[in-house]
Amino acid sequence: MSYFRPQIDAMSGYVPGEQPSPGTKVIKLNTNENPYPPSPKAMAVLQQLSPEQLRRYPHPMAEQFRIAAHEALGVPPSWVLVGNGSDDLLTMIVRACTEPGRSIVYPAPTYVLYQTLADIQGTETIAVPYPDNYTLPVDDLIAAKGAVTFVASPNSPSGTLVPIQTLEKLAQNLDGVLVIDEAYTDFAQSHALPLVRSYDNVIVLRTLSKGYSLAGLRLGFGIANPDLLAGLIKVKDSYNVDAIACLVGAAAIADNAYKNANADKIKSERDRVTSALTDLGFYVFPSQANFILADASKLDMEAESLYKELKEKGILVRYFNQPRLADKLRITIGTPEENQALIDAIAALLD
Repeated sequence: MSYFRPQIDAMSGYVPGEQPSPGTKVIKLNTNENPYPPSPKAMAVLQQLSPEQLRRYPHPMAEQFRIAAHEALGVPPSWVLVGNGSDDLLTMIVRACTEPGRSIVYPAPTYVLYQTLADIQGTETIAVPYPDNYTLPVDDLIAAKGAVTFVASPNSPSGTLVPIQTLEKLAQNLDGVLVIDEAYTDFAQSHALPLVRSYDNVIVLRTLSKGYSLAGLRLGFGIANPDLLAGLIKVKDSYNVDAIACLVGAAAIADNAYKNANADKIKSERDRVTSALTDLGFYVFPSQANFILADASKLDMEAESLYKELKEKGILVRYFNQPRLADKLRITIGTPEENQALIDAIAALLD
């Protein structure tokens, strides 16, 4: 006997990257966390929280963060919807816009949570294959006629960026909602935020997990026309963002100079690691994120074996045992010292 809906019995849940136990000494390059600490201004807010701020319910719309996002990004507060991580926004979108007969469309391979949320909702998905070079298959995405079309830019796991002109063509030709998931935009050379002003079916998602070093805080937000946000607000949890996340997040997004300085260090290291792994025989996809996707198919050692051997040496990278990714490793960019340890370990294993 099962207590669950048939969809839940049949589906596989989302499997996050491995999180080692506290105190475990590892070089953790598997879940795209920022290797640098959060803004000192954000930490100061955390240390100054009063009991009264915890006793009361938080603002249901996280208004202080909306105002901070307005000041940092130049969008009206009413165009910002805040969530418990950007995954919370993804859940709202799937809840509000899809059902059986109203499909979800995305290019693949990409962030696997899109499929998981569709499975929970019981709605159909159409996964449009990326070509080998990860250019966006625009015409096929349009032809799929999704109620919601998800495009991660930069994409995970490839790290590749979709030009805004390509995304605009999608926005112009889709009848449903276009979700541009910009979780890694702080490491990219461009973004798609201007599209929300021109197209009322576009929502851009952002997170403080990556660029702002606040993955543990769980704070993300969507930017869209208020008419689009109104439907999502109907399905969000009453108080989905806690008071701590709202206040700390507001301080963090206001400190763009600190975030940008750390992002520049990561981008520089991204180039160095890409060059070093290329010299070792990998093909590394051109990344605009804080990670790289390294193709090991031309090496004498398989990607899965490399992953396991690195783990034995206390270095965690991400391995996906699935079609088109089984010969590749996704590697988060860490500090220079962490990255050098990774390069040295791989060189030793391949020698």
